[in-house]
Order: sequence, then C-alpha cells, then structure tokens
Amino acid sequence: MNRSTLFCVVLLLLVCGVPRGALGRRGRARGRTKSKFQIGLPVTGQYRDTESDKYYNNHNGAKILQASHFDYEYMLGHKIVFQCLAKGSPRPSITWFKDGIELYAHSYLHIHEWIMKDDHIKSKLEIDPATQMDAGLYECSADNMYSIDRRSFKTDFSIAFD
Repeated sequence: MNRSTLFCVVLLLLVCGVPRGALGRRGRARGRTKSKFQIGLPVTGQYRDTESDKYYNNHNGAKILQASHFDYEYMLGHKIVFQCLAKGSPRPSITWFKDGIELYAHSYLHIHEWIMKDDHIKSKLEIDPATQMDAGLYECSADNMYSIDRRSFKTDFSIAFD
C-alpha cells in the first residue's frame, strides 16, 4: 500500500467515527493514575504563605448554615420549597440555580429573602404549581468577597394514583 492510499484510509477512518485511540493501541486501556499528593489545600489545612492562608481560611467567608434536604420528590401540581440560611461578613448574597442556570422570579417561581442579623441572610425558593419541567438539580449559592458556598438539591416528581 502506498502512502497516498494509507493516508486516504486513515482519513476515512477518522471521518467515519472510529473510536479515539482504536488505531495503534493494544493491550489494556490506561486509566487515570491516582496521585499520592493532595491537590489544593495541604494536608495541614494551611497555606505556605500567611497572606494566602488568611484569604482562603477567612472566618468571615460565606457559609451556608442550613439548607433543605438533598433529595426531594414532589407531586405534580403541588408546591416545591427550598431554603438556605447563610452567614458571612460582609453579609453574603444568595443566588439560586437550576441545572447550572441562574433562576429569576416569575409568575410560578418566587424567591423570598430575609435579613436575620447583620451577617445572616435567609432565602426561600418556591415553585407553585410544580410541573414535570421543574425536575432537576437546584443549587443555592452564598457568596461574599471572601468565599462561595453552595448546596445542591435534586428533585424528581411522583405521580399519585387515586
């Protein structure tokens, strides 16, 4: 087989969707190797330089203190309610997400917020009435200038038979 024919065969295989790595690989597939060293925070929980340690381990960072249960099964046509209570200094803001997309209030979705103390805030997300489209992964995100804390809530609907 000459070079131009070989080139055409390889090009044809690539265009037709041969799985990546199928050409010229033999034996067991290589998996990810596990690192013996922790990535990110050192084992001690402190950073090498004091400025980084003060920034990342700041006790004023946003922290979610209470949140709704992770797995939530709702009835179609009923109300879905999620709550988050967060603290931080400055007081954090809470943002709600569904499947990674920020949520905004509309006629079937309401977001309520209460300032509890100088450094505490409570937020409640209500969906009424709930439909099949409301199933998914919800998140509340509390953030201030020092940190971000998130909690996730997985929802799915159930159908009641009378």
